[in-house]
Amino acid sequence: MIQKKICMLGAFAVGKTSLVGRFVRSIFSDKYQTTVGVKIDKKIVSVGDEQVNMMLWDLHGEDEFQKVRMSYLRGASGYLLVADGTRKDTLDIALSLHETIQESVGTIPCILVVNKSDLSDDWEIEKSELDDLATNHWEIIYSSAKSGEGVEEAFQSLARQVV
Repeated sequence: MIQKKICMLGAFAVGKTSLVGRFVRSIFSDKYQTTVGVKIDKKIVSVGDEQVNMMLWDLHGEDEFQKVRMSYLRGASGYLLVADGTRKDTLDIALSLHETIQESVGTIPCILVVNKSDLSDDWEIEKSELDDLATNHWEIIYSSAKSGEGVEEAFQSLARQVV
């Protein structure tokens, strides 16, 4: 069995913990719980003939008071960069985090997950912005931790990239 460290990164309250909960335990809770530091979960997935033990590091959200410690990324095989479609600033934070990560640990597999697709009528992030990123070779997956849309796809796609 292969073990891979996967980090969940993004701004404060974008749904990183909810995405992990939906993926690992198939649950969603409306109760918001702030992640302090890092919370680690795991799930075994199949990639072709391989079994992959995904060690999911759910890192605290980045905001003006708290920056993500790059030391948490040591040994990471890849990461999901999460933005909240209803808050435009979360995409800016995600893109800034991506640059910092590349400078700190180099280029490792990354997928941009735009969460809260169940609230697409309230989105502030323009589709044209995401289309521009896709044109520049970003893999973008639209998700909803609440409905489960895109969650399995995001984690499975990253698992395939890191194997």
